Amino acid sequence: MERRGKRLVLEAMERLDLPGGIAGAPTVELTGNRELYMERHRGVLSYSTELVEINGGALMVRVSGAELQLLAMTEAELRIGGRIDKVELVG
Repeated sequence: MERRGKRLVLEAMERLDLPGGIAGAPTVELTGNRELYMERHRGVLSYSTELVEINGGALMVRVSGAELQLLAMTEAELRIGGRIDKVELVG
C-alpha cells in the first residue's frame, strides 16, 4: 500500500475507533512499567540498556528507561523488559 493510502487507512481507523491490528498497524501493549510487547514491528533500529528504538512502519517507537533488555524477538513480535520510563511514538 502506498504511503498516502496507509495514512488514509490509519485516519479512518482512528475516526471509527477501530483497533490497530485491523489494517496491519503495529500493536503495543504495556504491562505496568516493567514490560512492553509489540506485534508487527519491522525491526530494532537501536538498542541499549537505556533506549530501544523500534521500526513500526509509519511510526518509530522509542522506549526509554533503565536496565532495558530484549527478552524475546521474532520476525513479527518482540518483548522488552526492564524499568520503562517513557514510550514515544515518533512520526
